[in-house]
Amino acid sequence: MHKELRVAAYAICVRDGQLLLARWVARDGSRRWTLPGGGMEHAEDPYDTVVREAAEETGYAVEPVALLGVDSIRRRYPRRMGTYADFHGLRLVYEARLTGGELRHETGGSTDMAAWHPLDTVPELERVGLVDVGLELWRRRPAVGRTAPGA
Repeated sequence: MHKELRVAAYAICVRDGQLLLARWVARDGSRRWTLPGGGMEHAEDPYDTVVREAAEETGYAVEPVALLGVDSIRRRYPRRMGTYADFHGLRLVYEARLTGGELRHETGGSTDMAAWHPLDTVPELERVGLVDVGLELWRRRPAVGRTAPGA
């Protein structure tokens, strides 16, 4: 079994009762909303990652103002030649505020659109689980920096 670790940083940006999301395009072409953010480059600080990724995916300059928590996920999925990957993702979630820029869509990346969504409509969106995790961290601000296991 092949072990894979991915460390990523994401932003929760809420303004006027709306949440900024980016629409992720999966390998199979399906599209789901996610938090702006993504994988860290080698030797990159996660703070810098979330600033870079938010700009790439939404057009906005952001300033992280609080580290809300860390989400740890583990999945097993098939790889080539009948092998499997044991994937472990560590996702750092920051609260961020906009400091400049204009809304625009990413071209040539992992997302194809960015948009503001009213908080009360988020449960109706086709979205990845990280959106719910991020909102839970933002609302509850748990001292230990994670949602309840299995929540």
